[in-house]
Amino acid sequence: MGYNRRHFIGNSLAVTTALLLPALDIFGSSKMVTDKLEKGFSLKIMAPYWGFNGSVTDFCKKAKNDGYDGIEILWPADFSKQKELFTALKEHQLAAGFLCRGDEPIPDSNFTTFKKVIIAAAENKYQSPLYLNVHSGKDFFTYEENKRFIDFTVNYSKKTGVPIYHETHRSRMLYSAPAALPYLQKNPELRLTLDISHWCNVSESLLEDQPATVELAISRTDHIHSRVGHAEGPQVSDPRAPEWKAEVAAHFAWWDKVVAFKKEQGKMLTMLTEFGPPSYMPTIPFTNRPVADQWEINVYMMQAWKKRYL
Repeated sequence: MGYNRRHFIGNSLAVTTALLLPALDIFGSSKMVTDKLEKGFSLKIMAPYWGFNGSVTDFCKKAKNDGYDGIEILWPADFSKQKELFTALKEHQLAAGFLCRGDEPIPDSNFTTFKKVIIAAAENKYQSPLYLNVHSGKDFFTYEENKRFIDFTVNYSKKTGVPIYHETHRSRMLYSAPAALPYLQKNPELRLTLDISHWCNVSESLLEDQPATVELAISRTDHIHSRVGHAEGPQVSDPRAPEWKAEVAAHFAWWDKVVAFKKEQGKMLTMLTEFGPPSYMPTIPFTNRPVADQWEINVYMMQAWKKRYL
């Protein structure tokens, strides 16, 4: 049995590798966004610390060497970790975006933590963040309980000049397209981190039946998490595999529109390559061995974005 299982795993990985498409042709050869870079437009591509097996110092070095402009990382509460992080950012000349959130199930406690973390990240003495990406509220909080997260970030961003973006993330305020719609309609200053893979998963579709909500979200987007989701999950196994061609094409069609908006406006767009580790990444049964290399896929997505939009 041991030999058979190892033999199966080896063959499975071999087949998976054989199916990978090293070229970027799966994304389409024709660009849907103008090649002209309007004055003021820029694209900053960030590396995810999530899933990296190593120190922050090693992570920053690898991100820089592989061509990233910066990194996105959960704001570290520990002062020694902050010092290590900012030392590495300075050494490798990387920008930083910080993930900020509260996790408590009680609205008041969650909001208190949320504010505390945002203030600490935005007003740190080392390096001003390029942006803050926030996980806001909870999917079971009331509209008014969640709205104060928006009100605080809008006012605080105006006060400090630090952009704050609310992520379209499962379990949070903007967990699905229908749930997000009233917040978008009633809060015109709400700005988004668009991780539309979550919406695909929740709605069990590529959102073909909700185009108006998607268009509204796109118009409010300043930051993108470029993970490709599908009807049954938030992450395809490998975007290079031909069986996911339709899902990849749908996501790039949405991202094309965001980039087009930013080029027309002459504004900066930030993007995080956010393919994740297990259990976001599917694994071989009995081993928890991922079916593909997370870092390799994220670098691949970075290169695809540079080729398509720059």
